[in-house]
Amino acid sequence: MQSIKENMKNNLLEILPETKVGELLDHYPELEAKLIEIAPPFKKLRNKVLRKTIAKVTTLKQAAKVGNVPLSELVNKLRNEIGQMEIEIDNEKAVVVQKPDWVKEENIVKTFNAIADLEKGIQPVTRVSQELATLKENEIYLLITPFVPAPLINIFENKGYVIYSAIIRKDYVQTFIKKK
Repeated sequence: MQSIKENMKNNLLEILPETKVGELLDHYPELEAKLIEIAPPFKKLRNKVLRKTIAKVTTLKQAAKVGNVPLSELVNKLRNEIGQMEIEIDNEKAVVVQKPDWVKEENIVKTFNAIADLEKGIQPVTRVSQELATLKENEIYLLITPFVPAPLINIFENKGYVIYSAIIRKDYVQTFIKKK
């Protein structure tokens, strides 16, 4: 899977709410079937005239409204199909939710991939608690899980930590944790 930076470096199109449907299908013709699967009204894109006209000016944001599909669902399903990371989108405002400024790779001092433990039924709360206790100011702990660890997030937010989760794939979530 290529990162967004690698895709952009290779002149590939990053799929965002503002991406035009025509541009999307020019770069990724294989996404036509997925687009139609997500929202059947997109079948009209098979019409060459509509494809050359309406698709050239219609954004995914507008297409989501026409297809009655949440914008985040449309964009992220398309992104998943081509291996781009999922992004957070505020469906109400139709904007991409940016990662916080404090999330900096150089500040990650400890990473724990809990996927194997979770598959064995081992809960990471105790280990994460112990490791978080050693964090200094501005240091970040990176927890990797196969889903957003909502209960764990609640526990540590209540203990005064700042947390941000990024869904990289449907089965790979990075959760960044630091002291307030």
